[in-house]
Amino acid sequence: MDHQQEPSVRHFDHCPWLFAQEATEEQLRVQRKRQQSIGGDSHIGERCYVAESAAVFPDLLRLGDDSYIAAQAYVTGELTTGTDCTLNPFTTVRGTVVLGDGVRIGAHTSLLGFNHSFAPDRPVFRQPHTSEGIRVGDDVWIGSHVIVVDGVTIGDHCVIGAGAVVTKDLPAWTVAAGNPARPLRDRRDTPVTPTPRSALARFADTARAQAGDLLARCWDGERYVDRPGAAPTVRAHCDAVEIADLLLGSAPGQLAGDEHVRRLAALQDPDTGLVPEWGEPLPSADGDGFIGEGAALYHVLSAGYALDLLGASFPHPVRGVREMTARQLLVRLEGLPWHDGAWEAGAWIDAWATAAHWNLRNGGQHGGAVEALFGWLLSRADPWTGMWGDPSPEDGRLQVVNGYYRLTRGSFAQFGLPVPHPERVVDAVLDHARDPRHFGGGRENACNVLDVAHPLWLCTRQLGNGAAGGGYRTADIRAWAERQLAAALPRWQDGKGFGFGPGGPGPQPGLQGTEMWLAIIWYLADLLGRSDELGYRPRGVHRPEPARSGLRR
Repeated sequence: MDHQQEPSVRHFDHCPWLFAQEATEEQLRVQRKRQQSIGGDSHIGERCYVAESAAVFPDLLRLGDDSYIAAQAYVTGELTTGTDCTLNPFTTVRGTVVLGDGVRIGAHTSLLGFNHSFAPDRPVFRQPHTSEGIRVGDDVWIGSHVIVVDGVTIGDHCVIGAGAVVTKDLPAWTVAAGNPARPLRDRRDTPVTPTPRSALARFADTARAQAGDLLARCWDGERYVDRPGAAPTVRAHCDAVEIADLLLGSAPGQLAGDEHVRRLAALQDPDTGLVPEWGEPLPSADGDGFIGEGAALYHVLSAGYALDLLGASFPHPVRGVREMTARQLLVRLEGLPWHDGAWEAGAWIDAWATAAHWNLRNGGQHGGAVEALFGWLLSRADPWTGMWGDPSPEDGRLQVVNGYYRLTRGSFAQFGLPVPHPERVVDAVLDHARDPRHFGGGRENACNVLDVAHPLWLCTRQLGNGAAGGGYRTADIRAWAERQLAAALPRWQDGKGFGFGPGGPGPQPGLQGTEMWLAIIWYLADLLGRSDELGYRPRGVHRPEPARSGLRR
């Protein structure tokens, strides 16, 4: 190895988390060769790193995706890890050791999954080895200079303090330290600093006082625009109706109530029942069960609920949904892009189920298709996450979680039915909410925060969690809601409302960002048991209550 390469290798050995982003093609090639040279029965996942200076001599090695073994680590025996696991410098892992997903092992820590016998009939060095193995759950942080002895199981979400000696099993969520390690507390009991109780009421008073100016700002004299200078859109008109209903309890003042109804109802195509964008033709039908795409697909929700808030409804059924048989629906569900487009799949189901709701409310029949939808969803939910679709290396669970919100909003939430595996959903959503690619450092946008807040709200209500405490992961949920609420309230811009945030329509304040963040703030506040301080409750697209009860036809 030449003089110029050696410092880089040493750098990656001690900082392996940088390798996937910073390695040259030559360094990637050398690392592949290093991984291939490991003996025993070994399989190493994607974007992993094994330090050149690590002594890795396994009988069996299964290193999950995005995991690494850092400088001077010593690994023998049988090691199996999940994804995102880290063995930091000078760690020792011997014997039979199984790690879950997201396990962090601090420097100079030893996991010793074997032991000597020490009967008095022979010297210790002649005693046979025994091995019960060590098992570590998901989302566990083991600090530096810790020793974990053979036979120990460490439950999910535990934190082990530096220097501890773990000789007994630790249940999930335990924070432990000492020699021998002793449980100190439950990790879910982490205290958070609450937002002052008056802040929510002050915010709501400000928003109500400025709602009229905000709506007038987005009226171009004939139609609504998301923000000054933007083109008029159907969604902007619908967002204006939602904001006025939420904050003022009335229709937007730029038009009389019956004129709002007339304009929105007249947009619906009488043949398909779909609502195109202003001045644009409907997209071409794509076969049986066509319910639009792009803006027309979302207008099933936004225009339908805007008319509902105005005391009216679509004048025509959504024909593609009315005429779709249960068999045709099942074929369409199987063909949705669950592998690489879970959000798109969830959005389609949201629109289909919402169209079915409008049709049923107006006396339509669906020949078992709605029941087929729920049967298919219940049978396809992943029992480990409660969700549908696959994560990706680029975005993590973003598509899956955002698709989950859209899917369940239109189906389970709208029809008042329980979601499958709610505890697993809470785990998956909270894990996603820690992803720095989408949360923290000003990277949050309205979609991503809403798509965490609503599933948490939906699942905690189903599980019977109390806002004041108790219930599944209540402390974690409350801590997340407190942080998001404290960040959201200052984003209000006087007379202009909220910007959506990075992505979408962008950070400039407008109707879409305002409508969504008003709903988000309600959900965050309600997760904390404080939504009554706002004096409003969403009744449109983002309503918390079901729009229907069950599957009565």
